[in-house]
Amino acid sequence: MNGLIMSILVDEKSRVVVQGITGREGAFHTRQMIDYGTAVAAGVTPGKGGQTAEGVPVFNTVQEAVDKEGVNVSCIFVPPPFASDAIMEAADAGLGVIVCITEGIPVLDSVKVAAFLRRRNSVLIGPNCPGIISPGKTKVGIMPGPIHRRGGIGVISRSGTLTYEVVEQLSKVGLGQSTCIGIGGDPIIGTTFIDHLQRFKEDPETEGVVLIGEIGGTAEEEAAKYIEKEFPKPVIAFIAGQTAPPGRRMGHAGAIISGGEGKAEDKIKALQAAEIAVVLYLPNLGKTALDVMKRT
Repeated sequence: MNGLIMSILVDEKSRVVVQGITGREGAFHTRQMIDYGTAVAAGVTPGKGGQTAEGVPVFNTVQEAVDKEGVNVSCIFVPPPFASDAIMEAADAGLGVIVCITEGIPVLDSVKVAAFLRRRNSVLIGPNCPGIISPGKTKVGIMPGPIHRRGGIGVISRSGTLTYEVVEQLSKVGLGQSTCIGIGGDPIIGTTFIDHLQRFKEDPETEGVVLIGEIGGTAEEEAAKYIEKEFPKPVIAFIAGQTAPPGRRMGHAGAIISGGEGKAEDKIKALQAAEIAVVLYLPNLGKTALDVMKRT
């Protein structure tokens, strides 16, 4: 079984298979990944094995791509009804990192995937996420490469579009990024803030972390407790949806306040109680991050 790859999960040695490479989205973003320098070694579309797409060989199964091209990371652009099977196929083939871009996977399918992955050594990023990028090394997903700069700030985000805004701000103030991860906005996702904070804690390239949360659930409160007790590096946080009314979903399926949990104010209080620098006005994030990093 293939082991996990470092610098946080992916790097220039990662060999990527794109599941759903012959679809419109898969083809477009495969081109973008290749242009960035990602080693896209294979694609998978059942029934189209033996063809080529975007200059890479296409196989019928992920296992064939592992056997023939030595792939160890998957990027999934498979339609929602089939995406859970695609994730499990990649895990069953022993891939260490699986990035699922697909949005709209049924919740019951995600429950089945979560149970399946507990018996495997695969790390799932997503679903419903922009992916992961280690600037200057590789990108797996749909993040716009040109806004990123190599550096020492790790980024973990529940929001795709806010990730881009934050990264652009960081790059403009001279704070490059070690790895940026969009964990996804669905109620059930493969990895959490804490999972990646643990990786950034051990990563010598990462000097500080920006955490981008949003309303719904308790992931940010749990991350605050972990940071307070276990995480020695500076953290800057922003919570999206500060004006959202209870019961209103904001963008992501997981971004809904219900049952008295998930309010932005509670998340902000928890983060501030852990002595984390919380940015209340998004355009100030880059400057705040620069100030925090200068003090450390």
